[in-house]
Parts: sequence; C-alpha cells; structure tokens
Amino acid sequence: MERIKERVKQYWTRRARDFSDVRRMELKDEISGRWLEEIRKYLPKEKRLKILDVGTGAGYFAVLLAKEGHEVWGVDITPAMIEEAKKLAADCQEAICFQVMDAQKLEFPDEMFDVVIARNLTWTLPQPHKAYREWLRVLSKGGVLLNFDADYGREVFQMESEQGEKTRSSSGYHKGLTEELLMESDQITKAMDISRNRRPEWDLFVLRDLGVQSCECDTGAGARILREQNGKAAPTFLITVRKQGESNEAVRGK
Repeated sequence: MERIKERVKQYWTRRARDFSDVRRMELKDEISGRWLEEIRKYLPKEKRLKILDVGTGAGYFAVLLAKEGHEVWGVDITPAMIEEAKKLAADCQEAICFQVMDAQKLEFPDEMFDVVIARNLTWTLPQPHKAYREWLRVLSKGGVLLNFDADYGREVFQMESEQGEKTRSSSGYHKGLTEELLMESDQITKAMDISRNRRPEWDLFVLRDLGVQSCECDTGAGARILREQNGKAAPTFLITVRKQGESNEAVRGK
C-alpha cells in the first residue's frame, strides 16, 4: 500500500504545475458557476460552514467555497499540490488552511466539519473504504458529504480491451497529459483494487456497510456541470451522504 501511495504522490508531483494552470483557468470560466450551483443545493442558506476539501489538489474547490464566505480547510497527500493550492489562495486573497495529509488517515478531531467535499479523489486511493470511514468520522451530526468522482477504472479497462486510442480529451481531469503520464495514470489506475469494482454501486455498498442510513447517487451531475467534457465511458457522478444526528441545519431541506 505504501508503495502505491508513493507512486501516486510522485505522479501528482509531476502534474502539479500543469494541473494548477487548468484549475486557475476554470476559476475564470463559467464552469465554476455550475459547480457552485450544484454544491449549493446541499448547503444551508445564510450560514458560515466549516468545510473540508479532501484531496484538494491545486485548491480549486477550497477557493470557490472560501469565496462563498465559508471557513475552509484543504488537505492533499502531495506536497507539491499543497504548494500550488497555497499560491492560488494567496492570489485570490482567500485565507484557507492547507495541509499535507493522507485522506485515509485524517488528523482532525471527530465531527469537526459541517461539510466534507471531494472531487476525483476516491479512485486514486489504495484503501478508499478507510477514507470513507475517516470522512464520516470528521463530519458533524447533520453534516453532508459530497463526493464527485467517476468510474475511471472501468474506462481504462474498457479502452484497453477495445485497443482504442488512449485519449481522455472528453474528461477535464485528463487535459494536458503526455503519453508517458497517461500510461503512468493507466497503470496506477489498474493497480487499485477499487478499479475492479463497478461504481458508484461499490461506493453505495461500502457506505451502507459503514452504517450510513441516508446516501444517494446522482449519475447526472457530470452532464449538468461538465457538459460536453463529461466522460462518455466514465461520467462524473455525485455521492451524497447525510450524517444522522440532532442537527438539521447542515443539510438544507432535511
């Protein structure tokens, strides 16, 4: 597991600068408005929330949500990504606490956050079931977990079996990849156990096994947000978890 984790860190270290450039462009694009429109559906109105952006990468979600007036933390296992996130927050004049941290072993107390959010993270984790347990642990009662991801393992295996061209131009995540980095990404993806499971079915099974009583999956989220960039083989879905508890304020409409 540590060997895979180190390989993932090295891969994202190489991609950090280019990945940050893509996210900086997205901040100026109308897609940011679509992301916020989607996220706001699950947040209470007129309340400053404590939000954890787990696997923050270059800090895109963290900056978007800080601009909304929320108190935001961002964590990522790759130091180079955290450095890019800090630069982005400074350029946007947003005060965000960024830390190098493993998404599968968070260094936060129980029930600290009103919202935990992730984008394109779960598929990169050697032990994603542990990550889900951790995210639920740090989520406050009445809080919400939002996990945007896609079945990238299915995409890679499908393209391999079809011997198709290895282009990922339909997915925003894959922009700017060299052939060498694309091959490394595919190899890492195939090495992950989660890639051998159908998603989001696997995610819903794991969450229910962890005792979650209220979880939903929206398979149309990517079509609304990414539109023409939404992957055909691996469209973006949204897993939503409402943590049971006394507070009804953390999720609008609960």
